[in-house]
Amino acid sequence: MAALADPTRRAMLAQLSRGEANVSDMARPFLDAMSLPAVTKHLKVLEGAGLVTKGRNAQWRPCKLNPEPLRDAVDWMEQYRIAWEDRL
Repeated sequence: MAALADPTRRAMLAQLSRGEANVSDMARPFLDAMSLPAVTKHLKVLEGAGLVTKGRNAQWRPCKLNPEPLRDAVDWMEQYRIAWEDRL
């Protein structure tokens, strides 16, 4: 959940939902507001949470969305959504 709390990381996940991208492509939309090392730290948080996998192909570092942890989060939230809708 902490990985999803940051709007930059959510934007990165949205970008990856459209397909695989290398680290440079992932960083490009954010470089006006932050440095490349900051973007890399965000990617490491997403990797640590299991939401993104990063490969290696020569100089290419392809990032890919791993949807399984998102499914787990949605399933967990769904229980609470039902409970809160019943109460409200």
